[in-house]
Amino acid sequence: MTTQKIQIERTYSAAPEKIWELWTTGAGIEAWWAPEGFTVHVDALDLSVGGTLTYTMTATGPEQVAFMEKAGLPLSSTSHKSFTEVEPTRRLAYSTLADFIPGVEPYEFLTEVELRPAAGGGTHVTMTADAMHDEEWTGRLAAGRTNEMDNLAKVVAS
Repeated sequence: MTTQKIQIERTYSAAPEKIWELWTTGAGIEAWWAPEGFTVHVDALDLSVGGTLTYTMTATGPEQVAFMEKAGLPLSSTSHKSFTEVEPTRRLAYSTLADFIPGVEPYEFLTEVELRPAAGGGTHVTMTADAMHDEEWTGRLAAGRTNEMDNLAKVVAS
């Protein structure tokens, strides 16, 4: 397993409390977490160190459905995250169980999210995630997380 990391940064025109709420509540997560062409339903959420987030992501867009079918992946998959750090409005870290990849033994990878007040108002967010087991899946992770951060900007702007 590699110790490489991906990092994505964005500045949002909302207070850290609002970004935190969108990142840590069922309604907030469901509003922006899914990549384009997918939906997310939060099944369980215990926002505490050692607590978990369980959600189901479902492909709904025609291109995404076709991609999932061609790749031999299910249209819906349930994800499990375990919180390792919870500092309200400042820092969130969670381990994700990658147990959905055909032919790959399940493993965990870490994501860390830092929120800082931005100069002139708003919130600067830095998301750092461990690379996955190979370049292809790390690329998918980076693309998905980039899309999520863009979706969060759309929710904040609306």
